Amino acid sequence: MLELRFFRTAAGNEPVREWLKALGRPQMRVIGEDALRVQRNWPISRPLVDGLGGGLHELRSTVAKKEYRVFFYINDSVMVLLHGYRKQTQKAPADEVALARKRMKEDNDG
Repeated sequence: MLELRFFRTAAGNEPVREWLKALGRPQMRVIGEDALRVQRNWPISRPLVDGLGGGLHELRSTVAKKEYRVFFYINDSVMVLLHGYRKQTQKAPADEVALARKRMKEDNDG
């Protein structure tokens, strides 16, 4: 089973944990259960997980007909949650993907 870790900024913030708490209990529960399924069953693919290339993956959750995404990568046997957002467009917005890639690089360089 993979270990789960939240990306931490240089200032010590954990953006995905903070985002999840702000969403509310129903969303936090479903996204958490989906992340646990990934931890237990890695490697796993669509519809729950999609690969974005370069080691970046997207956890795909639905709560009350709303789509939520959490970008993550696997480092050894650790699933690192980088960035989360509510999906409102067909394709992942370039700025959301860029932020996740930036955090992945920071996490690897740190």
